[in-house]
Amino acid sequence: MIRIGTRGSQLALWQANHVAALLRANGDEVTIQVIKTTGDRLQEVTFAEVGSKGMFTLEIEQALAEGGIDLAVHSLKDLPTELPAGFVLGATPTRVDPRDVFVSCNYSSLQELPAGARVGTSSQRRRAQLRHLRPDIECVEFRGNVDTRLRKLGEGQVAAILLAAAGLDRLEKTEWVRERLAPEAMCPAAGQGALGIECRADDRRVLDAVQFLDDAATRFAVTAERTALAALGGGCQVPIGVHCRPHEADANLAPHPGEFEIMAVVADPSGSRLLRARATGVDAPALGQSIAEELLELGAGELLGAEIEP
Repeated sequence: MIRIGTRGSQLALWQANHVAALLRANGDEVTIQVIKTTGDRLQEVTFAEVGSKGMFTLEIEQALAEGGIDLAVHSLKDLPTELPAGFVLGATPTRVDPRDVFVSCNYSSLQELPAGARVGTSSQRRRAQLRHLRPDIECVEFRGNVDTRLRKLGEGQVAAILLAAAGLDRLEKTEWVRERLAPEAMCPAAGQGALGIECRADDRRVLDAVQFLDDAATRFAVTAERTALAALGGGCQVPIGVHCRPHEADANLAPHPGEFEIMAVVADPSGSRLLRARATGVDAPALGQSIAEELLELGAGELLGAEIEP
């Protein structure tokens, strides 16, 4: 028997049930245990006020440490880059679409929004990049699960919202998507679109059981992204975007076997300044470290030290 710990949101339960189904198909017996986290309890408080480190993982990790569950399924972007002692990332299943999406009832794209339009997002990363792309629109704090945000949008509280593509795809709510934003325009969060299966480091039984779920390309990409985020000193609620993917053929159609490209942005919370960097390589930790060092040389430390705006 393998006991999975998860948050209770519709998306978190989808993710846990997805992993459970794969494990069952591989011959394991599985149960799911719902655990309420700090982030779930404080739905009306902004991320900046509550502090983001571990807000969606702390209580689940406590249950894992105490032996109440055998593994935890997380949205990897919510998992701090430094895991507590005794825990490891046992598997990173194949990633789905890592992009952010533009969702609106009345407008087909971000560029179509009129000046002064209100856009809802709870992410400082999205907010800073959005202000850089469209300084003429108003960003509105917007928390809640996917259904809550879609309901608020439908009520007309804002003209549009930004969400992760993965959540709408997994919940089969793609009819809401108006535009999938290219990473070059809206750089995703480290680990976005990927799941992280967290296990006890000494639990050989469970580590062996989940090994088949690990996807090598996803593991490379998220390792590079999380290395960069850690080197920049950022968590999931700072204006940092990092995205890594296999390096496609260049203009001359020359292949790049085993090579990945990484892009990253660090923004002033107001969006007035935004630094970009890009690199390629074949070693994930080295690639993540190199892009972080390039951004720091460009002045990222100063931007990350700026006060977060509401």
